[in-house]
Amino acid sequence: MTVVPITTTEALAAFCEAQAESAFITVDTEFVRESTYYPQLCLVQVAGDTDAAAVDTLAEGLDLEPLFALLRKQDLLKVFHAARQDLEIFYTLMGSVPAPVFDTQVAAMVLGFGDQVGYEVLVNKVLGQSLDKSSRFTDWSRRPLTDRQIDYAMADVDHLRPIYEEMRRRLDDNGRAHWLSEEMKVLTAENTYRNDPEQSWQRLKARGLKPRPLAVLQKVAAWREREAQRRNTPRNRVVRDDTILDIAGSMPKSVDDLRRIRGLGKNVPDGRMGQEILAAVQEGLDIPRDKLPKVKRREVPPPGVAPTMELLKVLLKAKCDQEGIASRLIATADDLEKLAMDDEADIQALKGWRRELFGEDALNLKHGRLALTVGKSSVKIMPVSDV
Repeated sequence: MTVVPITTTEALAAFCEAQAESAFITVDTEFVRESTYYPQLCLVQVAGDTDAAAVDTLAEGLDLEPLFALLRKQDLLKVFHAARQDLEIFYTLMGSVPAPVFDTQVAAMVLGFGDQVGYEVLVNKVLGQSLDKSSRFTDWSRRPLTDRQIDYAMADVDHLRPIYEEMRRRLDDNGRAHWLSEEMKVLTAENTYRNDPEQSWQRLKARGLKPRPLAVLQKVAAWREREAQRRNTPRNRVVRDDTILDIAGSMPKSVDDLRRIRGLGKNVPDGRMGQEILAAVQEGLDIPRDKLPKVKRREVPPPGVAPTMELLKVLLKAKCDQEGIASRLIATADDLEKLAMDDEADIQALKGWRRELFGEDALNLKHGRLALTVGKSSVKIMPVSDV
């Protein structure tokens, strides 16, 4: 396959036009995020039927719109591995999510390779090959890139093509392609990547805060999120998490109050940021009582739930081993706890193909219609009438 280094808009447009008729394209990105809020996209690797390109996104004057148009093309499948971060980057730059998408990491879970299997492991298991990972810690923002770096980056999209073809064949053979389609709908939904600053407070460990301090936390955290976005800097470089929690707990109303907050820095209270923090605090203080946020408290499971949950864990493991699918794709520990307490729990395990695979048997186990027994080397699932 011919690899084309791309540094101009004209070359990118010509390459993307040539790939538009490919059966599918494989895509990967290299980026850095240590010192910015948004990932800095440094390189995009794309491979079609016969050609591949390393798109230098930092090249002066390069307009990425031809690439974005290719990624938006609804009749062209885009194949990624562990696509979420890549799609988040493209959503930020494009204003939309590339689609349709096939994620080989999710497909690997459907096909029983394990939970969140790494790309290197997948290449070894599917292709029987090893990857050169000598450049995995490269600073992709530094120029010029070496031939070795380019070869390393292009290997990912090169191997991804036969991996996709083999996975597609296996999915067609076992009839599970529609399982993956459901996961891809979530992965390519714009809501998956929208970042609402008003919800950023939920990342913080706000245990023990009463509703009014929580309201202050919500507003100050939202201010920090917007400030981090505006400056394109990590949120903890604006104000640290523990300082945000201190502000919420003390609810300062004046510059003098702000000066008593540890971690703000001596110039912050008297400057623009100080005034904006005080304004955010006041917003939280002004929220009507009936609109105050609340932390969802974890329900204390009633007696008997813990043993039921343990049985459901065994059933889940047995079913997933039997069907060759990663258990994480069916239900989490929290899902099993909810299911142990409520037959109508709003969890994915009681919907669609997951209900057929596991949910119905889980309900039957709860109500004594199924039993688990131990064979020579495995757990067996049997109707109670057969025990």
